[in-house]
Amino acid sequence: MDQFQLLLNSPANLAILVANIVLSAMAFGNVRLMDRLLFDVGRMRRNKEWYRGVTSAFIHGDPFHLFMNMLALFFFGPIIEYSFGSLSFLGIYFGSLLGGSLWTWMEHFKDPNYKALGASGAISGLTSAIALFAPFSTIYAFFAIPMPLVVFAGAYIVWSAVASSTGVRDGIGHAAHLGGALAGIAIVCIFWPEAPQSMIDQIMDKVRGL
Repeated sequence: MDQFQLLLNSPANLAILVANIVLSAMAFGNVRLMDRLLFDVGRMRRNKEWYRGVTSAFIHGDPFHLFMNMLALFFFGPIIEYSFGSLSFLGIYFGSLLGGSLWTWMEHFKDPNYKALGASGAISGLTSAIALFAPFSTIYAFFAIPMPLVVFAGAYIVWSAVASSTGVRDGIGHAAHLGGALAGIAIVCIFWPEAPQSMIDQIMDKVRGL
């Protein structure tokens, strides 16, 4: 089954992908809509608009931002949904989304001017989840450098933690990336407690050359 067939057999993933594309496209040309949906610490604190922790993950800053997140969703989401079912996919996706938003809130709640948007938190959770199930799946970093998914996910988490803790401001939501990735790991460990040991066994087999 090729990737497009896999997507068509993953209705929840397909619905989320379409929702991201449609809402982001609408927001690109509608400043008021963008302003209404994005993660805005000041308005969340003043008006208790907690819904922004979810809606901000369905809009993106520009077409390239949208493309990168949807490309990752296209490749990673259907694998989880087809393998474990739609409810499991939705649990990992929205659990990671909320984890990313919560981490962002905890890190930036003192900054009323902080704003963020994008599905990166949820995508980070999917990535780390798949790394637990299939650590030696190949991913191409920067579209060119092949590496095992577990290496990519580990480096991604470490960099996100460093960038988040040191306050790097490069236009990337490192707090959301970190929170989403950790939430994805936590969800897998709770509902598939055998997955971490399986990952360790696969790594040890690889080290021993089995």
